[in-house]
Amino acid sequence: MERVDVAIVGGGPGGSSAAWKAAEGGAETLVIEKGVPREDRERLGPDSTDAAGLLDYWIDLMEFENGEFPEELVLRTLDGADFIGPNENLAIDHTGIDSTYSEFGLAFDRAAFDDWLRDRAEEAGATYHVGDSVTAVESAVNGTTHSHTLSLSNGETVEAEYLILADGPQRTVSIETLDQFTTDEKRIADVLNPRTANHIAYQEYRRIPDELFEKNRLKFWWGVMPGHTAYPWIFPNDQNIARVGLTMPIGLDINDYDPSEWKLLSEDDDKIPQGKTYLERLLRQEFPSYSLDDFPLVEDRGKRKGTETYAISSTRPIESPTAAGIAVVGGAMGGTSAFHEGGDHVAVRTGKLAGELAASENLNAYNDAWKDALGPEFRRNVTMADVVEPYGPTEWDTAFSTVDSMVNHGQYTLWSVLKAGMTGIKLFSDYKFTKRNYRNGDYVQFSESEYRI
Repeated sequence: MERVDVAIVGGGPGGSSAAWKAAEGGAETLVIEKGVPREDRERLGPDSTDAAGLLDYWIDLMEFENGEFPEELVLRTLDGADFIGPNENLAIDHTGIDSTYSEFGLAFDRAAFDDWLRDRAEEAGATYHVGDSVTAVESAVNGTTHSHTLSLSNGETVEAEYLILADGPQRTVSIETLDQFTTDEKRIADVLNPRTANHIAYQEYRRIPDELFEKNRLKFWWGVMPGHTAYPWIFPNDQNIARVGLTMPIGLDINDYDPSEWKLLSEDDDKIPQGKTYLERLLRQEFPSYSLDDFPLVEDRGKRKGTETYAISSTRPIESPTAAGIAVVGGAMGGTSAFHEGGDHVAVRTGKLAGELAASENLNAYNDAWKDALGPEFRRNVTMADVVEPYGPTEWDTAFSTVDSMVNHGQYTLWSVLKAGMTGIKLFSDYKFTKRNYRNGDYVQFSESEYRI
């Protein structure tokens, strides 16, 4: 049996950030990563799939120093984002949050980013087992001491004093591991079930005609497809290649929606369209004088011939049972966003915190530490997701028109709210009232005190 100080399940940005900091702190650290093949990666690695964009202040949240994020990973700097409704549009050129990064944001190579984080972790002394998966975890807690025995798919076992769960929104290991410490009244399996706590995302790498390629702006379409915060996007990458994708809730029923209200639905649909169909309709709608052949797939990228499907966490975060020597990081812990956009910044920061604290044998400080670091971000995201939950096409148009009249150089002022009239006041008050519901960390949906240790 192999014995280590810190075992980490998952080698994505959360797991590798944890490994980097744990090994840097002197802990004997092992990362177990099942390994996923990609068209654009030579070695097996984590499931490196998301839209791969960072806003300016997210780089600060990840605690990267100015210039620390490698330039070779940056595919494109961004100067803004466009939110496109059925009839109204909103252009944003500032996030409105202070940051040390000078641009609006950046698009980056997610697979190369994961490899960079792994290299940093290995340079610090961490070890990786890639190609093996964790099949079971048995935890033993005796007072202030704890140990975890991990069974691997190759038949071997690993024992660790501390365990960091970084297996992403699918939570294939996290749920059963955490449910060792829950009761039938409230189980993690009920709170973080991937079928109800996630969105599904699909994206394609497509080459965009030069005259259409907007190389420095993100584009999101809202109110054109049904589902809570369901939307398609175009993210510019290097050359004239873009990620064209979408996210939507799992398990929607076509009978719950009137196709005439949604631009990307058809009267002939007898079920919710597949992601591929939605994106084809989007391209035809936005660029009617072009054919799909003008947007060819770039087959040497992504997981499968220029395409990839992946889960995105779309629920509120949970605390970890740190008294058992366990920390949950990144997508595995949950974290709602109004845009359901992956969350690499959350994964990196929570991973770094968990690794540092495990190495210093101070993991009991983890829950307070991530709330101190990311609480305002979680609170904003949870609030926005609640505010827009009932929105349909008309409401998205109203919101974009109202916000457009309220924005003043990326900031809201009392005068700009009043100038937007009653709709501006209502939108502003809805946000403020809803946000109050999540003060004092109330955005957490499973607290440490609810575990039975």
